[in-house]
Amino acid sequence: MHKIRLTKIEQKIHAIFPEIATTSLLKKNNVVIAMSIAFAIPLFALFLDLLVQQNSFSCETIFGLYIKNPSHFLFLLFPVITISWIIVSRRFEIDMLSANALIEEKKAIIQKNADFAKKIGEGDFSATTEHLDDTDVVGRSLIIMRSNLLANKIREDEINWIAKGKEIVSNELRIYSDINNLSQNVLIKIIEYTNLVQGAFYIYEDERKKIINTATYAYGRKKLRKQEFSIGEGLVGQAAFEMDTIYRKELPAEYVTITSGILGDKKPGSLLIVPLVSDNQLHGVIEVASISDHIPALTIRFIEELSHIIARTIFNLKVNYRTEHLLKDAQQMTEELRENEEELKLNAEEMKASQEELEKVNKNLESKILEIVNSEKRLHSLLENASEVISIFNPDGTVRYESPSAKNILGYDSDEIIGTDGFSRIHDSQADMVQIIFAKLLKNPDKPQTFEFKYTKKNNDVVWLESIGRNLIYNPAVHGIIFNTRDITLQKIAEKEQRMRSKMQSLSENSPDMIVRLGLQSEIFYSNPNVEKYTGCKPQDMIQKSFYEVDFDEHYILLFKEITSEISQQNKKIDIERTVHSPSGDRIMQVNAIPEHNEDNELESILIVAHDVTVSKMIEREIQEKNKKITESINYAYRIQSAILPDSKIVSRFLPSNFIFYEPKDVVSGDFPWFFVKGDYTYIAAVDCTGHGVPGALLSILGYFILNNVVDHERILPTGEILDQFHTNVRKALKQDMANAEAHDGMDIAFCKINLKTNILEFSGAHRPLYLLRKSEIIQYKGNMKAIGGISIGKKIEKKFETYAIQIEKGDRIFFFSDGLQDQINRDKMKYSPARIRDIIINNQSSTMQQTYTAFFKDFQSWRGKMNQVDDILLIGIEF
Repeated sequence: MHKIRLTKIEQKIHAIFPEIATTSLLKKNNVVIAMSIAFAIPLFALFLDLLVQQNSFSCETIFGLYIKNPSHFLFLLFPVITISWIIVSRRFEIDMLSANALIEEKKAIIQKNADFAKKIGEGDFSATTEHLDDTDVVGRSLIIMRSNLLANKIREDEINWIAKGKEIVSNELRIYSDINNLSQNVLIKIIEYTNLVQGAFYIYEDERKKIINTATYAYGRKKLRKQEFSIGEGLVGQAAFEMDTIYRKELPAEYVTITSGILGDKKPGSLLIVPLVSDNQLHGVIEVASISDHIPALTIRFIEELSHIIARTIFNLKVNYRTEHLLKDAQQMTEELRENEEELKLNAEEMKASQEELEKVNKNLESKILEIVNSEKRLHSLLENASEVISIFNPDGTVRYESPSAKNILGYDSDEIIGTDGFSRIHDSQADMVQIIFAKLLKNPDKPQTFEFKYTKKNNDVVWLESIGRNLIYNPAVHGIIFNTRDITLQKIAEKEQRMRSKMQSLSENSPDMIVRLGLQSEIFYSNPNVEKYTGCKPQDMIQKSFYEVDFDEHYILLFKEITSEISQQNKKIDIERTVHSPSGDRIMQVNAIPEHNEDNELESILIVAHDVTVSKMIEREIQEKNKKITESINYAYRIQSAILPDSKIVSRFLPSNFIFYEPKDVVSGDFPWFFVKGDYTYIAAVDCTGHGVPGALLSILGYFILNNVVDHERILPTGEILDQFHTNVRKALKQDMANAEAHDGMDIAFCKINLKTNILEFSGAHRPLYLLRKSEIIQYKGNMKAIGGISIGKKIEKKFETYAIQIEKGDRIFFFSDGLQDQINRDKMKYSPARIRDIIINNQSSTMQQTYTAFFKDFQSWRGKMNQVDDILLIGIEF
């Protein structure tokens, strides 16, 4: 048997179709036979020709035969034709077999893909994909489809789970109309549905401004735990104040423990506090806890979505309660009105009978009344034109009678005063005094009282009145306390003017200023004793003389001449400053020239008051010089601080898409952005030092260099360890680690380490959060609730700073900031708040980072308005 060598394609065909192997071997034997016959024919023809010619067998003989008989060349075509036929047949056979093998292989792959697709359609996502190779596009598409269907199924399961929970709780909300029962049963349903261990339900009381605990539940049992919080008090109050969810994994030491027969006393591992808010109004708070250190994000999302439904229900219950209460009141009032209506009907009948009797009596009295009316008219005319007001007070101070003359003297009609409090229109400064006199009249009926007091007329003018009071309560004709009152305003003004003249004369004589009264023709009407101190001339030598005739220094003559000319033309007060010569040397005088007018408002004289401001001017110049030096020092400090701050071009070289919103409150700032590059790692932080201005700037420079030294370390440290070392070094630098330390200064920081090769972002924070915007959702990393630096509390062991490792995806954006932005208030005393920052980030997610910066800048300026900036502002945004 011939040794047959198979090609690779043949081997593959034989592996797929073993039955072909035997047939191929038989065909190869036929090929050998055909080749043998093809080569035998020309040899046989040549051999016959040699026998016929009787020639010997040699190369020359054979060559001669081919020349003589060319037909031998035709016999040579038999092997060539046979070989060509064999080659073509063999190639065709192999091609056909290859095609059939590939078709069978594809059929097998298609069948496996069909089985795989069938399992996916039946909901079985565990099918294997071992049959796939690099060319199976359909298989890879099916795998992608399975992944998408699986993700959709998970999302649908989550949505269905949330919808089912909402339906369960909504049923409870529809059943109960009492808030206490509703809160207890809703809390139980939430805890049982979410597999949490304990929780509390709080209702916000609008009148008291308190958050009241109405239900507490743990481990399947109700708990009696009555608590209340003010807004901002504790974690519950903080969630209510911010109207935002608080999720804590590290609970404070004083937080309540869970008592269980299995677990004993144990503090929960995680805590979720969700405010119940509807239409930006707080209605309550839900607090739940888990024994584990993690509450699933789906559970948090479920409770947050449920909180709006519960808030609206509580709001409706409150409205219904108030409506029912008002309805009951209305029904009660209706019943009372019905009863009163019956009584009124009876009274009306009685009044009708009485009215008939009165009509008879009235006819008899009309004649007598007419006489009385005429007498009253005469008396009213006399009283109306009297120069005094006659008042009668009841013992309780109400006015029983007021004479018509009150209209001319006080501006009030009698009817406006009668029946009112007689002391209500007396000026506040004299009200107590008048009441004391009224009390004396009640106590001593036989002793009249004369007194003066201020009174506010109807047109709001204040006048002086003099009144004589007499107690005539026991007089049956008066039966009250009678006051005779007259206006003494003009008299008081005259007395006051006289006192003012005397007082002004005294003040002028003892004034340290130089005071001169000039006539319009340069005559001197008055000069106080201090004139001699500044001019060297005695006052008695210049009265009734022209200032040109007095031996004044030329400076004074020019000054008086200038004042007389300017006031004569402008007729208004002027203030000027002049340097004049005095016996004690040159003095700087602040001169006030006041025009004085007569009763016809004509300019009559000029009062000149010159105050020596030489010393104050020298002090002012000294202060200006010191202010200049201080300003230069602050500007120099600004240049130093600006020099160490990261250059935006350098930051953009490593983080191309970024912005830094930086607004110091003063020239220098306590907030500062920090940037450092080492190897593959880029470090960036927002640092907020205690205070602002120069003190904050000094602390910022200290923090800048300490942070540089910590990061520039041989070993690449996680961000949490970097902040731990930073915290320790700041305390050492400020000597806060010593026993008698008093300085509480420190820093808050949001600190990031970025590796763009591995796309890993590490974050740690001291009182500052980081916002990660990913696919229209903000993820918040809150950092630790402690600062960098400061004095430790007793012997309590401080917790290490936590490191968050985040896998960066393309399109992610991060934002971190100091507290100056969120604490800025507007004219309504409302804070900017973290919620507003998150809204701007979401609303500008499709904008560029530069456009987002512009949105923050414009919104902040609009919010602040004309209010002063309360703190330094620093906000950093980065897009990957």
